Amino acid sequence: MRIHYLQHVPFENPGSILTWAEENNCFVSSTKLYQNDSLPGQKDFDWLVIMGGPMNIYEEKNYHWLTEEKIFIKESIAAGKIVIGLCLGGQLLADAIGGKVTANPCKEIGWFPIRLSGRARQSPLFSFFPENPIVFQWHGDTFSELPQEAECIASSAACEHQAFVYKKRVFGFQYHLENTAEIVGGLIKNCAGEMIPGTYVQTPEEVAAHPEYIKQDNKWMNMFLTQLKKMYE
Repeated sequence: MRIHYLQHVPFENPGSILTWAEENNCFVSSTKLYQNDSLPGQKDFDWLVIMGGPMNIYEEKNYHWLTEEKIFIKESIAAGKIVIGLCLGGQLLADAIGGKVTANPCKEIGWFPIRLSGRARQSPLFSFFPENPIVFQWHGDTFSELPQEAECIASSAACEHQAFVYKKRVFGFQYHLENTAEIVGGLIKNCAGEMIPGTYVQTPEEVAAHPEYIKQDNKWMNMFLTQLKKMYE
């Protein structure tokens, strides 16, 4: 199986997804958009993973590659690829399928519980999650509206739409399950200016203090990917 990922900044890579891919003998390739790498042809990969980043999806003037990336994502969905979007990646997916991305009522940064829908927990892809898993959040925008064809499968106190599934092959997550301690540290180092104290914004010390959450989130991501692979291999 061939996995291609789109990376927007040096400090947000696929983390535990790369470890899972290696353990499952997957071929991995990447486009580092911040380096102006070229995008692959649709025949060159099976799964597409779209990473997060501190930019917003509508900042094409500052990040010129966003225009081409959006077209590529739409083409990947149309080609029937398995597509997974994380944070900014989930927002780009929502935009690609006709949803709406806007500022969330508040920033959400740190470790917070989400609520998975009952229907999601009946799916083999998510049945192993507890009802209120604690996940890692770092976002100001969100996919505030989704088209009818997309099913919202998770929410939180701070953000109504935390995850969605579209046509059984496209998965958008507002939160991160893939982040390693190194990635979390990189976010704190590079984006500390966003950590303005608030109800849903934790301090750098609080964010860095939970290696047990990182371990659990990575385990859930591995289980999700394993079930997804079984479903489509």
